[in-house]
Amino acid sequence: MTHDHDLVLRPTPAQTEAALNPPPGRNGGDLVVETLAGLGATTVFGLPGQHALGMFDALRRSDLRYVGLRVENNAGFAADAYGRITGEAAPLLLSTGPGALTSLAALQEAAAASAPVLAISSQVPTAGLGGGRHGYLHELPDQAASFRGVVKSVHTARTPSQIPSAIEAAWTSALSAPHGPVWVEIPQDVLLAETAIPVVTGGDAFPEELPPRPELTAVAADLLSKAARPAIIAGGGVVRADASKKLRQLAETLQAPVVTTPGGKGAFPWTHPLSLQSWIEDRHTTDFLEDADVLLVVGSGLGELSSNYHTFKPRGRVVQIEADLGKLESNHPALGIHADARLALQALLETVSEREDPTAPERVRALLAKVAERIAAQELTLEQEVLASVRKALPADSPSFWDMTILAYWAWSAFDAKGPNHMHSAQGAGGLGYAFPAALGAAVADPTRPVLAVSGDGGALYSIAELATARQYGLNVTWLIVDDGGYGILREYMTDTFGEATATELTRPDYVALAESFGIPGVRTTPEKLEQDLAKQLASPGPSVVLLPAVLRMFAATHLD
Repeated sequence: MTHDHDLVLRPTPAQTEAALNPPPGRNGGDLVVETLAGLGATTVFGLPGQHALGMFDALRRSDLRYVGLRVENNAGFAADAYGRITGEAAPLLLSTGPGALTSLAALQEAAAASAPVLAISSQVPTAGLGGGRHGYLHELPDQAASFRGVVKSVHTARTPSQIPSAIEAAWTSALSAPHGPVWVEIPQDVLLAETAIPVVTGGDAFPEELPPRPELTAVAADLLSKAARPAIIAGGGVVRADASKKLRQLAETLQAPVVTTPGGKGAFPWTHPLSLQSWIEDRHTTDFLEDADVLLVVGSGLGELSSNYHTFKPRGRVVQIEADLGKLESNHPALGIHADARLALQALLETVSEREDPTAPERVRALLAKVAERIAAQELTLEQEVLASVRKALPADSPSFWDMTILAYWAWSAFDAKGPNHMHSAQGAGGLGYAFPAALGAAVADPTRPVLAVSGDGGALYSIAELATARQYGLNVTWLIVDDGGYGILREYMTDTFGEATATELTRPDYVALAESFGIPGVRTTPEKLEQDLAKQLASPGPSVVLLPAVLRMFAATHLD
């Protein structure tokens, strides 16, 4: 009797010949790129550095496409977006010490958003591992320690023979639910060491599935089927699991209204009769969700943004489906189901009973009317018109990437993403500088669609160097920069709290002239001309910059009431 795990794939005659007679001149760097290609990677991002040159020289002998950015953190953001758009683990090649550490903020965002990034860094020579102080350039006592609290897993290859297995293990980790960034480090001498190891011809790295426990989904299905007022919160886990269609089917079966978190934008159709849209930072929505007798939370940890800054206090029974075990019941007691959103929703679809509730669409309409009335009372016409212009200008199937800026905070609540995996922001970790380099990564992943990046002038200054990257590769990204003279949201926060703002005002370049100095078209627009100017640039191939001088205000928060 045989078992699947007893089967061994036998090499073909060609593979046997290649194994017995590997080409000369190969080193540890070749094992890196061969393993990546064998796992299915086609594109890598990164920056070269002294200790990593063995990897980068090996790229010359491979078919992998290399996209080089100008700052390691931006390379990480580009890899993050590539992973979100493709669902693949995006390789990120980095050098030791300062180069590696500069990527930390991007890897934190990838971890918070469950984006699969495979970071591969060089290390000082093997003699410098383990804390000995040899004085190597870029030396750290324990480089991997800087990443253990950020990434899903850390892997160190100390010999050439360990490289393929370390990268395969990291690849599996990155793509197992919940997706996330992983870290592999390889010493300089290992990357440069000549090797007679056979050419890596394939990979055996299959992500581990995370199915729900059937006894838990049975209880959840019973609760939802018998609920009088069920509701659903859909988070980023639904998008990452490609489970939007299953979510819609379940909501319609249960007649349960759905609200999406900032990370879950597009997981549920915006204009659906059961759509509460994304007004999760609104007290009316919070009240509606608190009134649910059974609340299904899918792919969200109910963190700060998703709980209206922890003012949400559910009165009914909570069912939480979450792939990240650390987020399960971390904020509210629940029937916690540790599972991939897609598999758990499928299990519920197979076991729930259909509900009839003609009042559900009426309650949704009433809630959205209350939200609209609250916003209308604040005289924020400019902000709403600017956001509407962006939506009209952006093709429905184009992805958009948003920095931490006032227009993005509006978009979290008020922007129709037009589909899952279309709108992305740095709301996971909340760092500046995400939008433009991430949009570049998305354009590399799919060059057939224009990509929009939205930044404030403060966030834009983090990413100016990548105008060179956009120009070098001719990437189809239009960058909208809203210039309000500084860190606008911090100006608001400080003025509201302390009566005046400090350290928020910025000297800025002429962004249009700056773009043109890189050979990139730049346009200065107005709120009235924004839709026309933005649409024109999005329709033109290659990179472009649209500058909108405008001071936007944020709608009043309800969690402070």
